[in-house]
Amino acid sequence: MDRRPARRRTAAAATVTAVLAAGTLALGAGVAGADARSTGQKHAKPMTKAQVLGLFDDWNTALQTGDPRKVADLYAKDAVLLPTVSNQVRTDRAEIVDYFEHFLQNKPHGTKVESVVNVLDRDTVIDTGVYEFALTDHETGEKSTVKARYTYAYEKQPNGKWLIVNHHSSKMPQG
Repeated sequence: MDRRPARRRTAAAATVTAVLAAGTLALGAGVAGADARSTGQKHAKPMTKAQVLGLFDDWNTALQTGDPRKVADLYAKDAVLLPTVSNQVRTDRAEIVDYFEHFLQNKPHGTKVESVVNVLDRDTVIDTGVYEFALTDHETGEKSTVKARYTYAYEKQPNGKWLIVNHHSSKMPQG
């Protein structure tokens, strides 16, 4: 049994009710604000297939600079990279830079062989397919080609820039 005077019980109940009401109002305002932001984006057109394919061109151009940091700049802060020629899953910028420090030594140049683009919404696209890399061994100068399957998942960032949030690349199976 609550031994507080009736007036204090009433004040406590009113406070709890006010806090709950304010929380509900704030939550509703947050949802409405999110709806307003997404409604504002409804006027923005979704990416076209050509624009999505252009994101790969930007990535391939970054490879040509030989600067692993420029390549890593195209990945979101929390991106995941499952690279073609490494068994290590890369989950942060330092690991992604590390991968490209080694990969770029072979002067890779990517060419898409086949591409399937899925525009999921105005802020998310997936590009999946097959590409190949012309490589030059940094020690011997020997040239080779690696054919691989790939998936890039891109998300539009609040600043409007499209970044890679997931990149999976694996050598084509033999046979």
